[in-house]
Amino acid sequence: MIKELKDFLFRGNVLDLAVAVVMGAAFNAIITSLVSDVITPLFLNPLLKAAKVENIASLSWNGISYGSFLSAVINFLIVGITLFFVVKAANKAMNLGKKDEAEEETPAAPSQEELLAEIRDLLKEK
Repeated sequence: MIKELKDFLFRGNVLDLAVAVVMGAAFNAIITSLVSDVITPLFLNPLLKAAKVENIASLSWNGISYGSFLSAVINFLIVGITLFFVVKAANKAMNLGKKDEAEEETPAAPSQEELLAEIRDLLKEK
């Protein structure tokens, strides 16, 4: 049982997943900082000054804090779009190797002229 656990834990997929989780957490921290320290001051400072509010998290309407929600939505959009392009590039890179292997193994198809000649010969035999 310990050998099976060891095989499972040290299989490439589990290690890749662990690395992805750690990298995802670090990336999320970067995006959170980007939104709260760069994007919010650039685009929402006029709104914050007009509302006499110090930070976006304290923005509220009838007791509903929409500032934190707005930050979370911006974080989600940035992370989602970035991950989409990362996964798309990774899939494309993985498919490049598969295409080369498939092209090498696939025999060349007969040309149109060869097929027509074969059909003609078959018709002559009848």
